[in-house]
Amino acid sequence: MYSFLDSPLPVPYDAAVQVLALPVCGVSVRAGFPSPADDFVVERLDIMQLLVKHPQATYFWRVRGDSMRDAGIDDGCIIAVDRAIKPKHNNIVVAIVDGECTVKFLHQRAGRIKLRAANPTYPDIIPRDSQTIEVWGVVSGCVKLFPT
Repeated sequence: MYSFLDSPLPVPYDAAVQVLALPVCGVSVRAGFPSPADDFVVERLDIMQLLVKHPQATYFWRVRGDSMRDAGIDDGCIIAVDRAIKPKHNNIVVAIVDGECTVKFLHQRAGRIKLRAANPTYPDIIPRDSQTIEVWGVVSGCVKLFPT
């Protein structure tokens, strides 16, 4: 059986998938002291509506590695990547460097680009002579799953 969660390749968004509308509380949840929130449910939320703005151009990727950990993207996270968004300075992007895909911050200054990790132990990726970096798409969201 094929599972999106186990796929190592980008998985296209399928707009035909049934909408899953979940209840959303009308107040934010504190990360400190508990507060009962059951009485504050005011709307229903479709998580895909938050993640997908351009269905025909959106793919999901599972992240491997910790180079983007300080941006909140950890090993095992699932990122939504939108190919319809024009990449700009400081976007998180999926890029192809020497035939390998990577997720990094796009740094553009004075007509030059580099890819920057969100982990200080990783060096910037600066294209060498005759090397090209292809920005494949812009990361529009991230799903982080926790062990249960």
